[in-house]
Amino acid sequence: MTCTGATLRIQLLGPIRAWRQGEEVALGSPKQRAVLSLLASRAGEVVSGEAITSALWGSETPQTAANGVHTYVARLRRALEPGRGSRVASTVLSSEPGGYCLRLDPADVDATLFVERHGHARRSREGGSAETTLRLYEDALALWRGEAYAGVPGPFAATEGVRLRDLRLTAVEEWASVMLATGGCAEAVDTLSRAAVEEPLREKVRLLLMLALYHAGRQAHALAVYTETRQLLRRELGIEPGAELQDLHRWILAGQRELRLPVGSITPGGRPGLGATALPVPAQLPPVARGFTGRDTELAHLESLLDDEPAQRSTPVIVVDGPAGVGKSALVLELAHRLAHRFPDGQLYVDLCGNGLRGRPLSASDALLHLLTSLGADSNRIPRDPAGRATLFRSLLYGRKMLVVLDDALSVDQLRPLLPRGASCVVATSRQRFAGLAARDGARTLTVRPLAVDEAAQLLTTLSGGRLSAHPEAARRLAALCGGLPLALRITAEGLLANPGVPLGTLVEQYTTESGRLDRLTVGDDALASVRDAFETSYQALPSEAARMFRFLGLRKDGPITVPVAARLADTDHTTARRLLDVLAAHHFLEEHGPLFRLHDLLGIYAAECAEREPMLSRRAALARLGDPPPHPDPPRATAPYPDAAPEPSSPADPGEAYAVVLRRAAVLRRAAFRQWDDPATRPTDLTAR
Repeated sequence: MTCTGATLRIQLLGPIRAWRQGEEVALGSPKQRAVLSLLASRAGEVVSGEAITSALWGSETPQTAANGVHTYVARLRRALEPGRGSRVASTVLSSEPGGYCLRLDPADVDATLFVERHGHARRSREGGSAETTLRLYEDALALWRGEAYAGVPGPFAATEGVRLRDLRLTAVEEWASVMLATGGCAEAVDTLSRAAVEEPLREKVRLLLMLALYHAGRQAHALAVYTETRQLLRRELGIEPGAELQDLHRWILAGQRELRLPVGSITPGGRPGLGATALPVPAQLPPVARGFTGRDTELAHLESLLDDEPAQRSTPVIVVDGPAGVGKSALVLELAHRLAHRFPDGQLYVDLCGNGLRGRPLSASDALLHLLTSLGADSNRIPRDPAGRATLFRSLLYGRKMLVVLDDALSVDQLRPLLPRGASCVVATSRQRFAGLAARDGARTLTVRPLAVDEAAQLLTTLSGGRLSAHPEAARRLAALCGGLPLALRITAEGLLANPGVPLGTLVEQYTTESGRLDRLTVGDDALASVRDAFETSYQALPSEAARMFRFLGLRKDGPITVPVAARLADTDHTTARRLLDVLAAHHFLEEHGPLFRLHDLLGIYAAECAEREPMLSRRAALARLGDPPPHPDPPRATAPYPDAAPEPSSPADPGEAYAVVLRRAAVLRRAAFRQWDDPATRPTDLTAR
């Protein structure tokens, strides 16, 4: 690739190379090149340090990763700006708040330029001349110098390499279709033969190669390609060639002189495609939630992400995450119904059952089977292995503009094989944050919070059949007791409708007491309409260490939680405590506010219930570890096992004094526990025997 007229140009479509003012730059080690390739692929954007470490090491990030990134960036700066003084800020590779930015015109990166030229060529197919279209395709393909990201380590380079390779083969197929339509069959054979060797399971390449060979007068070679293709598909995937290949094979055997091209090809007179059949247009979206209220900000943000589609170099992927019961599915379905007109080829919907309430979570392979069946795939041709199914799914969605809604994803591994390529769009929901999907696959994420009090009161009023219309304060009170959680609000509204004879004040009072609130936020024995069951399924999905931390946090469910407090409660070091708090925040069990964390009101009540699963002595010891205030005289001994555990007479109004009371109570409990242990009369019998 040439560099005339540009300060810096970077090659990603082949071995990673860079030129500065026409002279090649020594880029250093493979990982250093990997850093440059990531920054170049996002030229002009700020890339976070976390995204760089994830791109280089994936989930196996070493402790020295951050230092390694700093070193690679420093060396790249010296290579790209050799004359820059040590105290002069870099104008090419700058440090920005939150990461690094390669200040480069994206058009000076060959991969970005290829995507742009490919887009021009595609648009030319719709109205331009065949000659112009062929030139645009050839200009795009001429940028390639080998395998994309060749020799670059790390998961990002592997993923991007596959994406760009797939896009290049698509461009080759489109170029060949135009070439065949204009009679350039002999010229297309060589390029298609190389593409078939590179991607032997790509049926469209082989179909075009058979057409090119047949129209070039090489009927026997065309039939040989079919035989080879059939053997390969049987051996590798256990399937037969597709209907288009089989039809073409029969027509070549019959010696039919006029063979048509695949759908979407440029053909004289606009002839229909070979074996063209109407593919189903699925409309699988469930209905929107009754009384959907609020979320205007979130909907506007999600729509803006899709409005940015022309800037996307791959399928837009949006993941909406948040705690159980916060209304993620309702929000996504509202969005999907609003935007359905943008996706003329239909809407697909799969409930991945990540929370386990509606059955076991679907595997990626099972989800693909559902999607392929919805797209009209012949059950006899659907591959048995997940990789084959994923390939077939991408092939069926190629060239189609569809909306794919994947509800309640459990993990990145479950979601990633379901992401197609092209003009379609994927919107998913999950109870946990998928940072890896954002870093490696470019997914956009949005975290949904509980409704504000006014919006929650409006939803409650709408759903309660007018019972709260004249009682706005009662509506706000109930909305606050439900913590703005839509699931809790809908259950509460059902309770109001089911008890028309009970005074409103009495019903509101029943929700006031914490001890029975979760019991009331249940509709019969329906696990899908139970706040506690929704929390429980999320809790069961936690790693064991994080679940243990959550149980201990239930001992201090009110007020802010700091790392030192969490460490003392769980009897661990600060580093481990911070890691576990981050895990809980990623699973939306905690709300993070800078250095502080807090439990949502209803989750706090549930956490206190979970704390009861810890042994009594463990709970008392955890409270004791919170602090040791100045000693107080011990009260007289009594016959009860824990006489010192009597409650404080009243709770002081001053927060500082309230905290002191907690500390005094914890110290008293600790001393009482130790006295019971030392006294043979009160020591637990099962431990005395040891």
